[in-house]
Amino acid sequence: MTADSLFPRSNGLGPSGKGEGRIPDGALDTLIQGGPILTLSSRFPDPFYGCIGIREGKIVYVAPEDPSLPPPPARRYLEAQGHLILPGLVNAHTHAAMTLFRGLADDLPLKVWLEEHIFPAESRYINPESVYWGTLLACAEMILSGTTTFADGYFCQDGAVRAVERAGMRAVLCQGVIDFPAPGVMDPAQNIGTAERFIEKWEGFSPLIRPGIFCHSPYTCSDKTLTTVKEFCRKKDLPYFIHAAETREEVSLIQAKTGKTPIRHLQALNLLDQRTVAVHAIHVDFEEMDLLAAAETAVVHCPESNMKLASGKAPIMEMLKRKVTVGLGTDGTASNNDLDLLKEMDTAAKLEKVYYLDPTALDAHRVLKMATLGSAQVLGWEREIGSIEPGKQADLISIDLSSPHLFPCYDPFSTLVYSAQGSDVRWVMIGGRLVMEKGKILSFDLEEVLDRVRRLSRTIQKERGRGFVFF
Repeated sequence: MTADSLFPRSNGLGPSGKGEGRIPDGALDTLIQGGPILTLSSRFPDPFYGCIGIREGKIVYVAPEDPSLPPPPARRYLEAQGHLILPGLVNAHTHAAMTLFRGLADDLPLKVWLEEHIFPAESRYINPESVYWGTLLACAEMILSGTTTFADGYFCQDGAVRAVERAGMRAVLCQGVIDFPAPGVMDPAQNIGTAERFIEKWEGFSPLIRPGIFCHSPYTCSDKTLTTVKEFCRKKDLPYFIHAAETREEVSLIQAKTGKTPIRHLQALNLLDQRTVAVHAIHVDFEEMDLLAAAETAVVHCPESNMKLASGKAPIMEMLKRKVTVGLGTDGTASNNDLDLLKEMDTAAKLEKVYYLDPTALDAHRVLKMATLGSAQVLGWEREIGSIEPGKQADLISIDLSSPHLFPCYDPFSTLVYSAQGSDVRWVMIGGRLVMEKGKILSFDLEEVLDRVRRLSRTIQKERGRGFVFF
């Protein structure tokens, strides 16, 4: 028995078995054929053997396999036998350049971790050049594990733009704002202006890159900073990311200062709307969930980071019941400590089950959709990515189903969520362009990136006077 034999070849698109879209005149740029397809589209819920036609970076045709017909003409044929094809994964929240601090300070409470380790390290080592190399390392890790799009909030983000452009990834890149000296902005009064100039510089730069602003949190940004940035974002129709209700300590601090919980405080400041993204949102009650839903403010769930920092568990099932849009994120590698969304899905699903003592909670289908179309909705990109449909961008990945830990595959949703690993990804396509194939990054030189990060990490280790760098 082969992996191919586990999927029905007669299970096409819809009851009629007909395709979606039409083959345009002339040859396609790429035709993917021979493997089962998981579209993540509500119209086509079941896996089926078929083909995907791509032209000018977009999906133009999706159809079930028909042995009686010759394949449509294409300049390139991508055989997918033994592979499962699905939309590229979307990481809705990370701090990409923090790959530089992976493992630097672990097993610590958030406040100690930030104030005694991360903030000092950022002040010393973060600049546009280090952000460039740290972000490229993150891009490599994400591409190799099937992520095609991510949302990033950090400092010195000019370096991140350069890195993402070189990697060929799709990203929402947000310049960080905080009310104390930050990397690249020693005067806190200049933080907002720096963010505004970042937007002006990069807006419209690339169809793959959308700029935004990331206000660190309601406890590190004043009310004036929060509202001034939001006014600018509304004027420019930009995404506005913020850490909110992440820890009990934050909730107590904001309540002591304002008399309100973090989410209610953000509402009182008129910050909640469809372009605001609340990251973590762990310590929220039912009324606050309803406020988020009514405002169409999305939430990003980062279960592994939340668990590692012992911040708590976000009430994801309750949020979904109340129609809050929820995406999945890894957070940064300094608090996760990896960017593997396949692993994150497994954690997210199992965490809900054990918390509610309910094995049906957050089933595999739902969590996979959260990591694709759900995260795309969080980023405002759901019309272009997150599912396999004609008219959408050709952001696609393949999973090799022949690995022992994936075989046999009776249910692709369960296999992907509970068994698959980042190393099972065989190729990655973004906008119709292959950026990884057979475990090799095609868009940039990974060895060069590893060498630059290796040198920087040795400097960090030497100056800190403790720890080891094993390579």
